[in-house]
Amino acid sequence: MWWFSKDEHKDIWDDPVAHPLGDIEAAQRIRAICRDAAGCAEAVGSPDKRSAKKQQIERDRYERAAKVAMETAMRISDELVRDSAVREIVGLCMRANNIKTGRALLRAIHAGSIKAEVLREHPTLEGEQA
Repeated sequence: MWWFSKDEHKDIWDDPVAHPLGDIEAAQRIRAICRDAAGCAEAVGSPDKRSAKKQQIERDRYERAAKVAMETAMRISDELVRDSAVREIVGLCMRANNIKTGRALLRAIHAGSIKAEVLREHPTLEGEQA
């Protein structure tokens, strides 16, 4: 029975990539990472009454997911695809209430329409716009 197993759950962002990803595949992987990490990001961002150990586990999972997603986004050559992928990562950061990283990533988005959508979804990022 799998639920009695003490093996640590393997997350999608911990899976190695067997071959270089194309831009679309990389964007799809980022979207999947952000979707799967949404729960741990929300756990990090909410003032929950979880134990310190569980809170740290969720924080570690969120940080690993965000790091892998950002590293993958840096390899995308098409600007619009990259901006769309970065938008997904901004959403993940905002779920974790990580405004500092969200603002930094927002500055990396060059497409005006995508940047406007992000600001509409997350008005707290508006503070430091250049």
